Amino acid sequence: MSLERHNPADLSPPKGFSHAVTAVGSRIVFLAGQTALDGDGKVVGGTLPEQFEVALGNLLTALAAAGGTPADLARVTVYATDVADYRACAGELGRVWRRLAGRDYPAMAVVGAVRLWDEAALVELEGVAVLE
Repeated sequence: MSLERHNPADLSPPKGFSHAVTAVGSRIVFLAGQTALDGDGKVVGGTLPEQFEVALGNLLTALAAAGGTPADLARVTVYATDVADYRACAGELGRVWRRLAGRDYPAMAVVGAVRLWDEAALVELEGVAVLE
């Protein structure tokens, strides 16, 4: 399996994402949206960075169960109930990402959502990974 990240000089320099990812492999893993649910099904964390860390951890746990690692992520979509807060916390969220997932960034998008399935959730992450 290989993932190649493409960041053309003609586009704005990416920070915390890749503009395009080429994937070659034998298995594709579609990761369901993950919020900051704990093992009892309760949303934990009162701030966006706290919830982001738990949601990303949940996404990576699901990926590991499928046999993948963070470097296998080809795409991640982030749904945030407050995009302005997401932008304001971007530095802290980036540090959380690097600590949990490293610096091999997938293609990413942040989408504003009025509310998420879990009413107390501030953020939800879903992804696609390519495994050997």
